[in-house]
Amino acid sequence: MRGTLKQRSKGSWTLTFDAGRGQDGKRCRQTVTVRGTKRQAEARLAELVHHVDTGAYVKPSMETVGTFLQRWLDDYISGQIRPTTLEAYWQRGKHLINGLGHIPLAELRPEHIHQYYRDKGQSLCAATLIKHHNLLHEALSHAVRWQSVVRNVAEAVDPPRVTRKEMRALTGSEVHRLLEACENKPWHAIFHTLTWTGLRRSELLGLRWKDVDLLLATLRVVQTLQKLNTGEFIYQEPKTAAGRRTIALSPASCLELRVHRAKQEKDAALLGRPLTEDDLVFGHPDGSPRVPSTLTLAFRRLTRRIGFTGVRLHDLRHTMASLYLQQGVSPKTVAERLGHASVTITLDLYSHCLPGVQEAAAAHFDAAMAAAVPVTSQ
Repeated sequence: MRGTLKQRSKGSWTLTFDAGRGQDGKRCRQTVTVRGTKRQAEARLAELVHHVDTGAYVKPSMETVGTFLQRWLDDYISGQIRPTTLEAYWQRGKHLINGLGHIPLAELRPEHIHQYYRDKGQSLCAATLIKHHNLLHEALSHAVRWQSVVRNVAEAVDPPRVTRKEMRALTGSEVHRLLEACENKPWHAIFHTLTWTGLRRSELLGLRWKDVDLLLATLRVVQTLQKLNTGEFIYQEPKTAAGRRTIALSPASCLELRVHRAKQEKDAALLGRPLTEDDLVFGHPDGSPRVPSTLTLAFRRLTRRIGFTGVRLHDLRHTMASLYLQQGVSPKTVAERLGHASVTITLDLYSHCLPGVQEAAAAHFDAAMAAAVPVTSQ
């Protein structure tokens, strides 16, 4: 092996190896410090020598994982993604920087990431840790492209496994009970519309009166409303082409929205302002947008009061999809109403709601086996 290793202290080793020739033609000796057992240090030295032999060796970056992640988020990612996505990236990035930031980027190993998942698993769910893994993997892939490191060590780590939670869709009678409990309250029209249309919370809050046609009974989803941690409200187009869609309104939805609009016009008049087509359908009387979290909190209080457990605001969307499928509506139609990019997503989430599918499959199998019985000669 063209290299030597020397123990600095317990668990710390200095590796010295031939890194090829420099621009001046002279031989270069490279020194790297690693932590671990002697066997791990020997394996690392062999790996480095192999990289030199194959031309894949990259001089170790002096950056730590923390400084690299911060630079990557600030200088590169910030200009590539939506503000709301950037906020989410920073939240995950702060966790990663706190947990792994002290490690030199070139010395990051799979065991460091495994330990990070074990430590964070005490307070964060597996679904959240998968998002941390995806962010780290994406950042390190750029580190490889920029030749800051030789390989993406996150590829050698399996993220935590997620067990899909059972969604809680309301029954028709539970929907009526929910709406009766908030009759004549500001939330009635909101919860009714969420259930009847399957809109996401951000889509509902971004809806304007010019996006609603009560004569043709249609509703167009063309923007969403989000609130950043800074307190700023931002309007964005839906993420996908499928999210930008037109939804047919039922007579019940049209009636609910007409009543809601009449009340909104009165409230606006009391403030000395006319209601315009650019006004938000579910904004405040002065025209300002609602804080998204207030809908979630109001729904949580309401469901607790009437004894519904394990129900989230987003489950009103599941309720619409489930009730539609149970009534025999085609999955493709449901996918279009939900704004799913593919009907496969809808079937994956709601196949258990399709009536009689399992029973029909079992009956068809019996019929096929009966037809396959060989005819015996007399």
